[in-house]
Amino acid sequence: MVANKFSLQFAQELDQKDPLKEYRNRFFIPQHNGQDTVYFTGNSLGLQPKKVKDYIQAELDDWAKFGVEGHFEAKKPWFAYHEFLTEKAAKIVGAKNSEVVITHSLTTNLHLLMVSFYRPSKTRYKILCEKKAFPSDQYALESQVKFHGYDPKDAMIEIEPRHGEHTINDQDILDTISKFGNEIAMVMIGGVNYYTGQLFDMKSITEAGHNVGAVVGFDLAHAAGNVKLNLHDWQVDFAAWCSYKYLNSSPGGVSGMFVHENHENKPEIPRFAGWWGHNKSVRFLMEPGFKPMPGAEGWQLSNAPVLGMAAHLASLDIFAEVGMDKLIEKRIQLTNYLEEIIQDISAKHTDKCQFEIITPKEEKRRGAQLSILVHGKGKPLFDKLTEQGVIADWREPNVIRIAPVPLYNSFEDVYRFGVALENAIG
Repeated sequence: MVANKFSLQFAQELDQKDPLKEYRNRFFIPQHNGQDTVYFTGNSLGLQPKKVKDYIQAELDDWAKFGVEGHFEAKKPWFAYHEFLTEKAAKIVGAKNSEVVITHSLTTNLHLLMVSFYRPSKTRYKILCEKKAFPSDQYALESQVKFHGYDPKDAMIEIEPRHGEHTINDQDILDTISKFGNEIAMVMIGGVNYYTGQLFDMKSITEAGHNVGAVVGFDLAHAAGNVKLNLHDWQVDFAAWCSYKYLNSSPGGVSGMFVHENHENKPEIPRFAGWWGHNKSVRFLMEPGFKPMPGAEGWQLSNAPVLGMAAHLASLDIFAEVGMDKLIEKRIQLTNYLEEIIQDISAKHTDKCQFEIITPKEEKRRGAQLSILVHGKGKPLFDKLTEQGVIADWREPNVIRIAPVPLYNSFEDVYRFGVALENAIG
């Protein structure tokens, strides 16, 4: 690394050239001792857009003004509120509008989708997934397998890194799909692994799964708003994602759901039904007999949680204004700069500790996250970062996860992280 790259001047020059620099001003940055924190946990909870209060207040005002009539009289009528989010969310994940709906929460949506798409038979009942997926995914998959009467130890095929490696080899996934071929009912993987930050080749995984007759779905919690997605073109069967990480849409915010158009006009697909997924032209007749709407909307259960969706809409409007291509371009620059600084610091302090970045180096295999394996130092080093106003994430036994988010993080943030890291080494 060129020595002067690790300098405040160099970082500020990069910020001056950044075409997205003004977007930082649209977010509230948590403070530490009267100064902006280095907030590198957008992969856990995104920051609050300043306009969120206005979006929510508009719905509170209509609630006060109209009461129940707000479902039809509000400026954005509540009975169709989810529809105001659809097109913007669909662009983020590379889908048609009919393939996307915003509703429920992430794990709820995964369960609803697996009810429909995990249909095991006597000979084809296994699920292929990544080992050390996010715990909620593991629990959801295990419970689905048990619900159908199978033993997870037999029915779940978990792909793990090779001995001595930290990330999963893409070819191992494809080879395992081919090996177990006619036994696999469903492939369900996180698009980006929460622990390592590894971005999986979803296109190739989908093709491989379909080649052996399996259904393929993804948990995009760490992918939506972070990496380029083309769910429709990739022919992914189903997917779900949360909105509160890279999509900055409030703690525990609403989730997105994708169902490929190949399945949209198949009312015979088994599902757990609710009245908001029923044919909306006759929904209020309250008649028996569920008739699902075509597309992803047919997987809705209840009417929209408007206040949470309002927070989500405030963020989606920013994404629609910027576009994923510009965000990805800056994300790559930020992450590469951060990687250089970490490696430079590690090389200068080998006598005290070393930092091993376990996230893949290749840009096409990662998003806005670097996971740092700390050799020679433990959690006290992380605690010293926190004391200096760095908000990051510690994962046992010795991994620090950091995520420079292009909408609100700056190159100066990256420089300040490097300074804090050197200070923490001591």
